[in-house]
Amino acid sequence: MWRSLGRRRDEATIRILLKARLMPRSTRSSASPSVSPSRSRSRTPSRRTESRTRPLTIVAQDPSIVRDGRILTATVDVPAEALAAGPWGHRVQIIDYDASTDTLYKPLNATAHGTGGQFLDPYANAADRTILRDPNFHAQNAYAIVMRTLARFEFALGRRVSWGFGSHQVKVAPHAFADANAFYSERDEALVFGYFPGHDGALVFSCLSHDVVAHETTHALLDGLRTRFTDPSSPDQAAFHEGYADVVALLSVFSLTGIVEYLIDYSGKRRDTKRDRRVIARKYVDHEQLRESIVFGLAEQMGSELSGVRGQPLRRSLALSRSPRHYRDDPDFLEPHRRGEILVAAVLNAFISIWSHRLETLGDVVPGHLDRRRVVEEGAAAADRLLTMVIRALDYTPPVRIEFGDFLSAALTADAELQLDDSKYHLREHLRESFELFGITAASRGTATEPGTWRAAKALKLSFSRTHFESLTRDPDEVFWFIWENRRALEVFDGAYGRVLSVRPCLRIAPDGFALRETVAEFYQVIKVSAAELPRYGLRAPNGMPRSTVVSLYGGNALVFDEYGQLKYNIHNNISDSVRQQRRLDYLWRYGFFNAEQVTTNRFAELHLRRAMGATLERATGEEW
Repeated sequence: MWRSLGRRRDEATIRILLKARLMPRSTRSSASPSVSPSRSRSRTPSRRTESRTRPLTIVAQDPSIVRDGRILTATVDVPAEALAAGPWGHRVQIIDYDASTDTLYKPLNATAHGTGGQFLDPYANAADRTILRDPNFHAQNAYAIVMRTLARFEFALGRRVSWGFGSHQVKVAPHAFADANAFYSERDEALVFGYFPGHDGALVFSCLSHDVVAHETTHALLDGLRTRFTDPSSPDQAAFHEGYADVVALLSVFSLTGIVEYLIDYSGKRRDTKRDRRVIARKYVDHEQLRESIVFGLAEQMGSELSGVRGQPLRRSLALSRSPRHYRDDPDFLEPHRRGEILVAAVLNAFISIWSHRLETLGDVVPGHLDRRRVVEEGAAAADRLLTMVIRALDYTPPVRIEFGDFLSAALTADAELQLDDSKYHLREHLRESFELFGITAASRGTATEPGTWRAAKALKLSFSRTHFESLTRDPDEVFWFIWENRRALEVFDGAYGRVLSVRPCLRIAPDGFALRETVAEFYQVIKVSAAELPRYGLRAPNGMPRSTVVSLYGGNALVFDEYGQLKYNIHNNISDSVRQQRRLDYLWRYGFFNAEQVTTNRFAELHLRRAMGATLERATGEEW
């Protein structure tokens, strides 16, 4: 029997998981009743290779997505590296330990090469039974999706990206415990995935779901890129981690051509099955039909077994009314997962608009019909372009107290910096319109030609006389000196503790080959005051708050320098912004953050448990943080 460790066992599970690193791998290969470890493979001698990527088979979405009677898989390229058994690479270590059955599975040896120094995919053309039952395939699937997500971030941002903790490698447990949950643990430097019996009694493995693995990986990467986004703040910031991780995961899925083919085939179910499959009728791929295909053709399948792990971000988000309804003030959308669905809905509706717009520009191959291959390519390309845009947006977000309008301005600015001509996809136009349909307006008015983008910092009167150009591109102390010299112009708050969290040089490549060099720095400020002192800062204590309550006020700047060391953007949410600060204090007081007994030890595990259990904000008071 599968034994569950219970709903609140995440920390104990990880402790056991980490101990597995010390166990001799060659001596622990006992199998559970329903999952058998595969036989160990002989070690192949190491060879020199010039390959930069390694092809690996993954499940395209999850095993519920079937095409032509087979689980839909994909072959993806991940960065080639010198792997140890696990797989265990320079950024990802698979530790396949099951705490529920006390089983350490024999690791996958993925070092084999084929002819000409090319890597072999050990699971090319794997049978469905192998996909479902072989723990080594589960290990490869998790490794490949984590590495693919990491590589996608590094490509978009133009630099190496660190995890949200001090180590180089994240530990991944594909079969961590018998429970319908999966989460990222910063303290334990781990991504852990559960398994559980499905409706028919067969085991369901969350590590076989592309969007679940990509979602958890995104949490770990976002935590490294914006470490203060988990601070107690507004409802939007509480929801941002979840909503953003869903956006990245789902766009990653839609960038696979196999999934796009699945979607348009659903659109064309009503067509004459004898028609040439090289074409598809236009009426099946207009905006409404594409939206229906995603909601009903994919979301129904995706939500059937794994809804307890992933929730239903796709189906519920696209089902939200596309009207200028102000979800911001709707009490039903103050719980982080539900509020995150607003962000998912805005981005995915933009994706559908971009895709359908591109199809409108294509010529018919026969009257009323499009080239099916081009329809697929345009859909995958639109998802890929939008994915790049939302990842690059992170460098242009304020480092603290983010709201959805800030993210919209960041995404518009990030794309405009590299893609001046937006006439092919109209990404920025569709994104603005889609966000506005859900009551989200850009934080910046922008310019006449680029509405919604951040305003350039060229009008600021800045001093560079005491700072050095070369050091400014890499040295936090040099950046802090620049901030100190220009604290008035940068609207830095006097009297608060300040620290430069990161300085990151970037080299981004536009679709037309244009290279953009920038340096992105994060500056963070905090000051702690009593509730009695709040009026000195233009704030009032929420009704009922004791005067002795200690309150932390946060602020920060994202500074973007050009290749000559000149400041391009000063993107900030300052301590002196009394409107946002008051909104934050009222929200946190109302929902119990200042009751220290309710603060959880693992915010990501708790968030995902509440998602699985369908918790409401009232039941989860104070646990968001």
